[in-house]
Amino acid sequence: MGFFSKIFGRNKRQENKADDWENIVYDRDEVDFGDREQRSEYIRSCLEQMEEATREINLLTGEYSLVTSYLTDIEEIEALPAEEREQLDGIARRLVTLEQERQRYQGRAGRMNDGDYYRMRKQEDEIQEGISKLKECENYGVKVKQDMQRLDRERHAYDFRRQELETLLNNLRGMVMIFLVAFGLCIGMLLVLQLSLKMNARVGYLMAVLAVVIAMIWVWVKYTDGDRELRRVENAVNRLILLQNKVKIRYVNNRNLTDYLCIKYGTKNAVSLEKLWTQYRQEKEERKQYAEAEAKIEYYQRQLVDKMSNYRVASPERWTGQPAALLDKREMVEIRHALIQRRQALRKQMDYNNNVAETAKGEIMDVADKYPAYAFEIMEMVGQAKQ
Repeated sequence: MGFFSKIFGRNKRQENKADDWENIVYDRDEVDFGDREQRSEYIRSCLEQMEEATREINLLTGEYSLVTSYLTDIEEIEALPAEEREQLDGIARRLVTLEQERQRYQGRAGRMNDGDYYRMRKQEDEIQEGISKLKECENYGVKVKQDMQRLDRERHAYDFRRQELETLLNNLRGMVMIFLVAFGLCIGMLLVLQLSLKMNARVGYLMAVLAVVIAMIWVWVKYTDGDRELRRVENAVNRLILLQNKVKIRYVNNRNLTDYLCIKYGTKNAVSLEKLWTQYRQEKEERKQYAEAEAKIEYYQRQLVDKMSNYRVASPERWTGQPAALLDKREMVEIRHALIQRRQALRKQMDYNNNVAETAKGEIMDVADKYPAYAFEIMEMVGQAKQ
């Protein structure tokens, strides 16, 4: 009976496609939580997802606070009393005039445009690190995408093999029915011959029984081998899903970080940023010739910083490179818009990682709830991960 229940009692599992790279898939249908190794591997994978998401959030929090402080500075400047704002605008106006004089001198062919120059100057201390990060992100993105594509190909290969094995097992079930029907017909014919013609059908009975036994043994061997391989394939698919989840998180985080760096540095890719950085360094070297104008600019920049330091402006030095924004509301709006974009990009990353952490946590708690016998062990793994 065990053999026939094994053949006819098996249900085909629903396939859970994991083609959406941003979607985290949890498929525990084929996980044997009674097996300590499979149970630990599943919980450990969820804990690793939580750990990686938390690490990303910690990295993003500092940058998010910095961008927020820039936006707060804009609000503080715009809320200054009219008298204080007039003094600040007077310093900014002198700075803008000096900048315009220098721009006229620099407006010769082949010079770097002022927009790129001042943007690069504002980020000069971090631009090389930004180039390295952007290159690293682009290279890592290619590798992660290749890994994801490789895992997809492996997944499709295993799915194809699983379909083949399921077809084989269905065919073997059909063959069992054919053998049984044929055996019944043969026995019926022998009975007819024995009863109607008084023939000795003992040899026929023995041959029929022997034939069906051999056939059933052959089917049992084939079915057992196929079923064993099917289970190996299903376990491999489950492991691939766990790997895909890890790679998906890395892919999305890396893609979001690349997008954010491109927004932050106003570039399309690392090659463009590096080219602009080389041009900026050459331009900066040439501008050393304008020592007198530079000296005046530095003087008024110090005045601007000293003046803004009297207010609740967290980063007054930031405004020395963009005094025109203090005089032109439209430019101030553009700066605010760029900062909001950066903050939105950071918030998107933080929300995604919060969702990953919460989803993984919810999955662990759901497993612990559905399998109370292992709840203490699961909570112990969670506690160890927090240490």
